[in-house]
Amino acid sequence: MSELWTTATAGAVAGLGVAVPVGAIGVLLVQQGMRDRRGAVAAASAVAVVDMAYAAVATALGPLIASALTGVEAWVRLASAMVLVAIAAHGLLSSRTKVLPAEADLGAATGADGGPLRIFTRFAALTLINPTTALYFAALTTAQGAALRGSAAGAVFVGGVFAASLVWQQLLVAAGGFAGARISDRARAWTFRVGYGLVAVYAVKIALPLP
Repeated sequence: MSELWTTATAGAVAGLGVAVPVGAIGVLLVQQGMRDRRGAVAAASAVAVVDMAYAAVATALGPLIASALTGVEAWVRLASAMVLVAIAAHGLLSSRTKVLPAEADLGAATGADGGPLRIFTRFAALTLINPTTALYFAALTTAQGAALRGSAAGAVFVGGVFAASLVWQQLLVAAGGFAGARISDRARAWTFRVGYGLVAVYAVKIALPLP
């Protein structure tokens, strides 16, 4: 049971690592929260579902790849950690730049109106085309290898990812409805630092002990 709790916690941390940095999708969620509560809840759920789907695919394939590389597990962990460090570094550097006007106005460009189902589909599609999410989970699950073998461990990890992502996305929606204004550049920058800081910490964790 304690191992499953550890796996669930790892999934939750992984979910927060990919969800907390507020990029274009986060801005859209805040804006949607300002327009329509029901639509915003659907949009937040869509983002969490796509995160869960990416995590599920990566969890199914990651241990298989790790098994094929038996004997060099430490080097696989190190390579995966380097990928995560690269993602974290890119995100942290991005947090130093200002939001482009085009990104801030994505709501107008993509259309934020429609029923909950239409909004869910739109946000799912927008999240699905983000390659960073796929790369993030692929590196993470390949590095963890044996820890995610078995249906129970994999399901618990994916469940942790989904729960953490859903809670965070719904918080963004609530923030949009409460604040009644766009999230500031400073607030976005700090979410990038916190979120990608989690990714960097996770990278160090899976890299140790070094080969």
